Amino acid sequence: MKSFKIAFMALLVTVGFINLNAQDKNNPWAINFGVNAIDYHPTNYEGNLTTNGNDSGMFDEFFNMQDHYNMIPTISSIHVGRYLNDGFSLEIGADVNKITIMGNAPEYNPGDLAFLSANGAIKYDLRNLFGSEGWFAPYLAVGGGYDWLDWDGYGKLDGGLGFDFWLHDNVALNIQSKYNHAFDDAFKPYFQHNLGLSVKFGGVDTDGDGIYDDEDACPNTFGLEAFQGCPDTDGDGIKDGDDKCPNVAGPVEFNGCPDTDGDGICDINDSCPEVKGLKEFKGCPDTDGDGIVDAKDACPEVAGPSANKGCPWPDTDGDGILDKDDKCPKEAGLKELDGCPAPKEVISVEAEAQLKDYAKTIYFNSAKSTFKSGVTEKLDAIAAIMKEFDRANFIIEGHTDSQGAEAYNQKLSDSRANAVRDYLVGKGIAASRLSAVGFGENYPVADNKTAAGRAENRRVEINLKK
Repeated sequence: MKSFKIAFMALLVTVGFINLNAQDKNNPWAINFGVNAIDYHPTNYEGNLTTNGNDSGMFDEFFNMQDHYNMIPTISSIHVGRYLNDGFSLEIGADVNKITIMGNAPEYNPGDLAFLSANGAIKYDLRNLFGSEGWFAPYLAVGGGYDWLDWDGYGKLDGGLGFDFWLHDNVALNIQSKYNHAFDDAFKPYFQHNLGLSVKFGGVDTDGDGIYDDEDACPNTFGLEAFQGCPDTDGDGIKDGDDKCPNVAGPVEFNGCPDTDGDGICDINDSCPEVKGLKEFKGCPDTDGDGIVDAKDACPEVAGPSANKGCPWPDTDGDGILDKDDKCPKEAGLKELDGCPAPKEVISVEAEAQLKDYAKTIYFNSAKSTFKSGVTEKLDAIAAIMKEFDRANFIIEGHTDSQGAEAYNQKLSDSRANAVRDYLVGKGIAASRLSAVGFGENYPVADNKTAAGRAENRRVEINLKK
């Protein structure tokens, strides 16, 4: 018994110096502990005879625990292992026992012999052949080691078959049988059977999401198994790495971004995300369909041209000619007369036309209401016509281009119209016959975007007062 205690202490010391390593790719540590039984009954060795004196077969009475097994009633086997690759693992362990039975004859029963074994093996998980990971895991083991029988030592080779029955992801019931062959003829081969528990542990799960780092595509971020450990923060079924809006739920067709207004344009691309709009306007509406988005349309519910800020052109005098084309926007007139009414017989058509031609030659100094050189001669000619047709009354209209502030242009047009009126009054035309009004930049006759157009718009018109 003393020798057994020494052997058991040696077992604990041996295990204490073993380097534990990975058992599989997810759990880097594994330990197996249990009991072992040693059977010297195999045939073809002296003393292993049946009660009839015949040689027994190799597996004869293989499960005869009472007559053949050497066991002790305590934990007598500890093994640890490291997973290598493709179903292979390396296992190192130690076993203790007490040998009292070595054969059928009494002379082969030596009494209490201390037994200690230090061994290693390469194990192959047979499930690897079928790509299975079920609860039943048979394996083959081949290895060797060194045994001490009553402190006489010898080397050995061994091989066998084992089974793990996984009761939990990390805990299995283990059963193993192996044949041990001694290199020293003085020692007999034997069968060793093990029964115990295998525990895998040490798997690394940095983010604590229940998915080991080896299989976690996002090992530092808590995630879901459905996305290999990566998160889906907004819960829309699209992992954050593929979600353009990871904090706001959205459909797959918009890469996880929402479409709040339901216009088919996701919010990140929608300039008006809360108002249903059109794709061509980046999700903003155009209620009146005039091609101008509501936010920039002065008349969002009535179609109008962009030149008038989305509003329709007015027809102040109601003569069917828009003010922009009506030379007499405040008086109903005829289309053939550009919106002006037919002239009365107070002046000839030729004289009226000549007045208009002269008016086109009235030029002012830049940004002023003073006349340029030579203009007064034309004004004198205009005064002569007015004196000839003394029953006719006239309206002198001042116009500017769109350069500068609108208020400034209005004031300048008023000043220029009155400058012409004052000159004509000074030439003897009764003030009661003349009206002067400025229209600023409101009635262009040409495009203000060109120099030539602006020049045409800077004008004075003299029209017959109806």
